[in-house]
Amino acid sequence: MALRLAPWGLGTLVAFLALGPALGPGLVLRYDMVFVPDLSLRAVLTGADGFPRAIPSDAVVAALSVVLPGHVVQGLVLAAVFVLGVAGAFRLFTGLVYGKGTVPLAGLAAGAVAGTAYVWNPFVAERLLLGQWAVLLGYAGSPWVLAGVVRMASLRPTRGFAGVVCALVPAAIGGFSSVLLSALTAGPTALRRWRDAGLLLLALLLLSSPWLIPSLVSGAATDPAGVAAFAARSDTPFGAFGSLLLLGGVWNAGAVPPGYGEPLTAALRALVVTVALLGWVWWWRRARPVVAVGLSVSAALGLVIALTGVIAPGPLAALIDLWPGFGPLRDGQLYVAPLALLQSLGLGAIVLWVLRALPETTSAEGPPVPGMRRMVTVVVLGLSPVVVLPGLSWGAGGGLAPVEYPPAWRGAQVAVSADERPGAVLVLPWSAYRGPDWSGEPVVVLDPATRLFDRRTLWNDDLRVGTPDGGTVVVTGEDLRARRTAESLDIDPETAMPRIEPAELPELLGSMGVRYVAVSAPVDHGLSDTDGLSPVVEGSDMALFEVDDEYVEATPESVSVPVVTGALTSLGTVVWAVFTVARREPRHGDPVGGSTAGN
Repeated sequence: MALRLAPWGLGTLVAFLALGPALGPGLVLRYDMVFVPDLSLRAVLTGADGFPRAIPSDAVVAALSVVLPGHVVQGLVLAAVFVLGVAGAFRLFTGLVYGKGTVPLAGLAAGAVAGTAYVWNPFVAERLLLGQWAVLLGYAGSPWVLAGVVRMASLRPTRGFAGVVCALVPAAIGGFSSVLLSALTAGPTALRRWRDAGLLLLALLLLSSPWLIPSLVSGAATDPAGVAAFAARSDTPFGAFGSLLLLGGVWNAGAVPPGYGEPLTAALRALVVTVALLGWVWWWRRARPVVAVGLSVSAALGLVIALTGVIAPGPLAALIDLWPGFGPLRDGQLYVAPLALLQSLGLGAIVLWVLRALPETTSAEGPPVPGMRRMVTVVVLGLSPVVVLPGLSWGAGGGLAPVEYPPAWRGAQVAVSADERPGAVLVLPWSAYRGPDWSGEPVVVLDPATRLFDRRTLWNDDLRVGTPDGGTVVVTGEDLRARRTAESLDIDPETAMPRIEPAELPELLGSMGVRYVAVSAPVDHGLSDTDGLSPVVEGSDMALFEVDDEYVEATPESVSVPVVTGALTSLGTVVWAVFTVARREPRHGDPVGGSTAGN
């Protein structure tokens, strides 16, 4: 019972300590983390031009928003990152050590340390501050996928495949980056048996259908300039390689948690990582767990991929230019995820070694009890990830503060939703990110207006990224319709507003199927006095204008057939897997590997 409840209880506690105020009323907006009230499922499924990387996560949020308030949905998905991550690493470690046997107190302590270390590290902190909750959801599911792959060796193919599919659900929701992380983490271990490798590949393909099938027909291209923009960067005194080894090195300096990277905290973090790696080596040599070789290969390969953008940016850019499928490799720091799992298991192994090496206190009146040195050492090891990274605690040091949308934003959303006539919404200024004053402490965020409305939204998906030398890299977006819109409007690069004469604007917008124009920043837009545009909502940071009906040439947006096909394929696979796993049948052997280290 303790093994069943302890991981989930610990995960809930860690989630509360890490997120704090982010779990309260209001919505957290930061970089790519954009939650809006009443996200429309129809808008998600009809706005799938380009590479539909956000379809799975947005579709799940939209479906949950039908029955739950937006802030509750956001709180649930953020908490799931920590709860699933802690429980997954905890259970993976104890399963590898004890198999199906009883887990003693020492095993629970070691599992708790492994689980905590897996979610309390610079990788999680930096990706959370980037707002990439969907990526982290897949990261949290990776230990479950690895455990599922190990179990396949002792189960019938059908049941083993169903178990892996269930374990991949968080990655499927997270989208393409999450699926890649799961493949990298579990793939080398699955290669022990060709059957298992084939089943894992099939599961990955089926659950990738919501974004994989549409991407094959979208015609989207990936800009090679992203290699320079997203290459790993040093956020510690140890350079890019050292920063990656410590699980940091994110490309965006604004995503480094408070206090991290200073000489003292970096040195302490390096000490924790060294201890964890020594623990992994000791565990490998002492017990040879079934994942030792595979996870080591995953971690090494991930580190090499993470360094590619630093040491060989030219060849990587050439590969992306040759085939857009290499595009995911440009965000190098993402691929240290398997190394994070290896380090967390290694830290758990050190706890087992300490509990066995240091003496217990004996008593003539009862069983041996843990000695003071054992208790102190275990507590220090267990809390070390938290102590050396305090910037992740309580909403990442205030970086995850919930806010309420202003009345003008809600008014614009309601007005568009009430209009049953077809037509898209054009979002201006023509720039992807905003720094809204109403978001509390101003922070850069993907324009929430891109998800606010229940219909197709046209916006600039180009990304501008600052470089360490003070320059700027522009990564061209993947939405072809948005690119054509920018060309037609002749966007001024300085003001990000159209240079088209105001008198010509309504007819041009109408010919592109645009019914509404939303200005989601306090700029001098000059649209209020434009004939053919009627103001609907006018606020300081949100203005909505309707293109007069006589100009609009729009047909109802249809849901993309590839998107529906992919979604039904993925959903059907998951439903089948859940029913298959739920059926009782005899099980033979140890489902997780069951080495005996630490017994």
